Amino acid sequence: MPSHFPFQWHITDACDQRCRHCYIYAEGAPPQVTMPYETTEFVVAQMLALCERIGREPYVYLTGGDPILHPDFWRIIALLHDRGIRIAIMGNPFHLTPEVCARMRGLGCVKYQVSLDGLRETHDAFRKPGSFDATLEAIPVIQGAGMWANVMTTVSSRNMSEVPELIDLVASLGVDVYAFGRYCPTSGQRAEEFHMEPRAYRALLMECRERILRQKEQGARTYFYPKDHLWRLLEWELGAFVIPEGTDPHVAHDGCHCGSGHLTILPTGAVHACRRMESPVGDVSRETLADIYFANRLAEYRRIDRFEKCVGCPLHSWCRGCPAVAFGYTGDRYAPDPQCWYRLV
Repeated sequence: MPSHFPFQWHITDACDQRCRHCYIYAEGAPPQVTMPYETTEFVVAQMLALCERIGREPYVYLTGGDPILHPDFWRIIALLHDRGIRIAIMGNPFHLTPEVCARMRGLGCVKYQVSLDGLRETHDAFRKPGSFDATLEAIPVIQGAGMWANVMTTVSSRNMSEVPELIDLVASLGVDVYAFGRYCPTSGQRAEEFHMEPRAYRALLMECRERILRQKEQGARTYFYPKDHLWRLLEWELGAFVIPEGTDPHVAHDGCHCGSGHLTILPTGAVHACRRMESPVGDVSRETLADIYFANRLAEYRRIDRFEKCVGCPLHSWCRGCPAVAFGYTGDRYAPDPQCWYRLV
């Protein structure tokens, strides 16, 4: 069992970008919500109580919006640091000076994640002009303070052709960790706009795999994290992954751990099983995180027997695709993953 239990904690919706694929602003401009500092104190206490009960250590991924825009940002990370909680930050590059990053590191932040959603023209079209260059300039600043610089890409039909070049780019920059995940639609129109065909997505993974292997052979220091669960399907088809003998096929050994491996907390206090889809399971203003974690609402997200297509797949316990992507297309998290190419008719 992992020693840490991750919380993705959105402390504010405030952000100085309006990304085209952002789930907060995707369908308009809703009111920006920021969690009051007094509530954050209660949430931290609840994180510690839950983790004590399940025998894990809390690991907080602080995000937003851009978490640094929270008026009590420094008080919040100081609170986490004082409680001995491991911290990572997922935010924008615009406010990262050497002094800011040094202060973050001094308060226990171990890594800072930024995004690259394509090469310069594509990335800036998704986010805002100048964002690409600001992100590249931030990477050595993050690392200079002693934090890991992580880079994440949200991949869709609009930028998939540039992902292999991004792999070479992050390796050349000495980025510590690189990963990409698929876009989760927020409407039928967006599903159509950003859709990738299953076999085209498999071809992309194959090309990315070749680039990653080449970079490893050349001594790249970057760790290429296989975030998308369909990597498991590709590795199995290529013989690079073999299903261990004697493993229980009714237990989730890998793949999506929604409902058991993490919790997401929003600025409103709402708790979701996964931020990438509508999955409310409770509210920290009305109940404890421990009550939410052990309630039947969250247990429903652990039902791997309900995956419509995956139940008949040899990798049922190891992959199951992405429920959030399936939900974005169909409104049903147990529907077939729209990019899964296995046994296509």
